[in-house]
Amino acid sequence: MASYVEFGKCKLVGFSLTPAGARLHRGGRPSSSTYLFSPSSKSVLLRRPVYPNLGLKVFDGCPLYASKASGGIQLITRAEGDCFDAAETQEESHLASISSARKKSSQLTKRVVFGLGIGGTAGGVVLAGGWVFTLALSAAVFVGAREYFELVRSHDNAAGMTPLSLNVSRLVSVMCALMPALTLYLGQTDVSVISAAFVVSVTLLLQREIPHFHQLTSAIFGLFYCGYLPCFWVKLRCSLAVPALNTRIAEAWPAIFGGRTLWTVGLVASLISFSSIIAADTFAFFGGKAFGRTQLTEISPKKTWEGALAGLAGCVATTVLLSKLLCWPNSMLSGVAFGVVNFLGSIFGDLTESMIKRDACVKDSGSLIPGHGGILDRVDSYIFTGGLVYSFVKICLSTYGV
Repeated sequence: MASYVEFGKCKLVGFSLTPAGARLHRGGRPSSSTYLFSPSSKSVLLRRPVYPNLGLKVFDGCPLYASKASGGIQLITRAEGDCFDAAETQEESHLASISSARKKSSQLTKRVVFGLGIGGTAGGVVLAGGWVFTLALSAAVFVGAREYFELVRSHDNAAGMTPLSLNVSRLVSVMCALMPALTLYLGQTDVSVISAAFVVSVTLLLQREIPHFHQLTSAIFGLFYCGYLPCFWVKLRCSLAVPALNTRIAEAWPAIFGGRTLWTVGLVASLISFSSIIAADTFAFFGGKAFGRTQLTEISPKKTWEGALAGLAGCVATTVLLSKLLCWPNSMLSGVAFGVVNFLGSIFGDLTESMIKRDACVKDSGSLIPGHGGILDRVDSYIFTGGLVYSFVKICLSTYGV
């Protein structure tokens, strides 16, 4: 009888003996006749009587060696060769896939937890209104402006161009943060945005380095995108002080929290708008995951038409439901139109920020919010929506929807 027989080639994890032969296997709980492979000795000793018709099933097509030993058969694995590399690579790939799945689950958990926290905080701030709402918005605007100018000044975004100086970007960020407060105090945005644009232009022209037109355009767009557009949320929430007369919830609202006078058209419109944007993002995300097949645009490769349609349906449904609950606006047609306006503002705001990030070659605008990225990643859907909703209420709802 030969001293050894070659029958396979792989890292042996375990095997078991049966009357029909020995069956190699991976994982699972070993039976009484199973002996596990020892990585240190690269061998397994079967302390069993030798069956005359012992058969061994080839495992993964990899060679093993069997030789006689006192009291049984010793299976010796080959320590070198491509077989071990392939097995280890396969095992590492499996572990990597498990790690990736756990990471995605953890990211989703963080996203949900922090999303709920942000949503609850935002709801309280919107209810408070006035200076509480305005100062909270100013803080978000300042952080968002800093993230915007970090993207604009990034190496990939500014390739072949002279980046905006750090001092100018800081100045513009501060001016953006002041604009919501000036809007509340002055009741309009014209003075603040014109003054800010003039100061930025003068600052660029008086700097030591030769100014460039692309520096001016990126700075002025920063004022418009991060400062001017968010001011419409102040105008919507604080300046539309017409009482929402038909809102039944106002009748039972405690006087300590503002009573009936708290429930204005601006408050109701802001709450519905915020809720419908959240619904649009949520429905678009899960709808795209489940049914997404057709790419919406190359600006954001993960967005699909199916996800966008799901977002539109969720946004309109949420708007109509809340309009019935809060009795504003009165007509069904106005509620549907209001939902469409919110959806258009949210999706194009999202795509605009995606375009900025794409040019900067980054996935997120920052890392401030776990699971969400930066402030701009969280509020991009709201940037254009405030102005659209305010214009819709002022122009299309002649009686402010009451």
